[in-house]
Amino acid sequence: MVRLNVLLLIIVIACALGVVTSQHKARKLFVELQQEKDRAQRMDVEWGQLQLEQGMLALPSRVEKLAGSQLQMLMPRQGQVRYIRMGAGTVTQP
Repeated sequence: MVRLNVLLLIIVIACALGVVTSQHKARKLFVELQQEKDRAQRMDVEWGQLQLEQGMLALPSRVEKLAGSQLQMLMPRQGQVRYIRMGAGTVTQP
């Protein structure tokens, strides 16, 4: 009878340690999950900021201003513009 009680006590202790270990692992995984969710949200915010920045940098008025100031580019005069039609092989002037 004593052996049975000792055996049952050892089994109960092993089960308790298993429960504690699994809860600890679950908590660690939950913390990691929360950290990854936070990281994903920060990356979403950064992505939105980068899209706004790209939109601002690609504004036609900004591109035209930089082309004129840094590259000394000018808008072509009316006689310098040519239109090419695809497939027709002809060049027309406006």
